[in-house]
Amino acid sequence: MSGEEKTTHTARRRRVVGVVRSNKMDKTVVVNVERIEKHPVYGKYVRRSKRYHAHDEQNQCNIGDRVMLVETRPLSRKKRWAVVEIVERAR
Repeated sequence: MSGEEKTTHTARRRRVVGVVRSNKMDKTVVVNVERIEKHPVYGKYVRRSKRYHAHDEQNQCNIGDRVMLVETRPLSRKKRWAVVEIVERAR
């Protein structure tokens, strides 16, 4: 090994898929992300959802679109996610 080796550490960013619920803000969409988890005591599968404010640079997302989000640096008080791609357009 040489003394001048550099190691690059790239953090793996979280990705989630959700449905756009609001696009009324400029360059921002509200995305509802659902996940299914098993209840620790009863064993029943429970549907949990969370809303994320995500950055949409070109204002191309519409209500009902299925989008993929990636975690990013804080862009504003509530925005910590950005839209990477539109997986499926709303009908």
